[in-house]
Amino acid sequence: MRFMTSSDKPDHAPEDASPEATGVAAQEWATASADPQYRAAVVDLLGALAYGELAAFERLAEDAKLAPTLADKAELAKMASAEFHHFEQLRDRLAEIGEEPTRAMEPFVAALDGFHRQTAPSDWLEGLVKAYVGDSIASDFYREVAVRLDADTRGLVLAVLDDTGHASFAVEKVRAAIDADPRVGGRLALWARRLMGEALSQSQRVVADRDALSTMLVGGVADGFDLAEVGRMFSRITEAHTKRMAALGLAA
Repeated sequence: MRFMTSSDKPDHAPEDASPEATGVAAQEWATASADPQYRAAVVDLLGALAYGELAAFERLAEDAKLAPTLADKAELAKMASAEFHHFEQLRDRLAEIGEEPTRAMEPFVAALDGFHRQTAPSDWLEGLVKAYVGDSIASDFYREVAVRLDADTRGLVLAVLDDTGHASFAVEKVRAAIDADPRVGGRLALWARRLMGEALSQSQRVVADRDALSTMLVGGVADGFDLAEVGRMFSRITEAHTKRMAALGLAA
């Protein structure tokens, strides 16, 4: 589900656990991981994030080829470097807890590669919108999940979701393009709506395919969401999407 960490953090994004945290969220990894189902869910989560970061690095390198100026190419190269550093953090954490990183990532390769094939941008501006709007949906989802994780895992997940600088860069470039040619706005708005649908569907498919993850998220280990909270969570994600569209000057 995680495609890249280019999202700006929405106003409603869950923060690190509060002092009132209970259950797994109040535990360290050493304690929480004694539950084999929770451990399996976290390995899946870190594997999905790690492959998402690696794919993000590759995508930014490809997007740089479409950049209209050398300054833009350099900016994307800097962001790609940040994404690869996030991948390294996740890879190293998987190894630290005794998991083989490649094995943890493999279950998510086909699904995430499929998403990127289906949403390949046709130009520079579509690539920026995809990074800012499409991938941000997954970022919001992971922030929601992170609140319910053990303290060690939560800290890592939130750290790799930090904005790499793509948010303000994308807003500046897209708004400038719309100001120069208002017709661009209609095309990019349609593109962003397609990304929204594809990203939500992809997130749901990835979770459904992994028993440990789905059990953790819906009423299972790690103080999972109940069905009502799942609905509220997706409402918050949709609200954040609408705000990002507005920031770009696009109609949601």
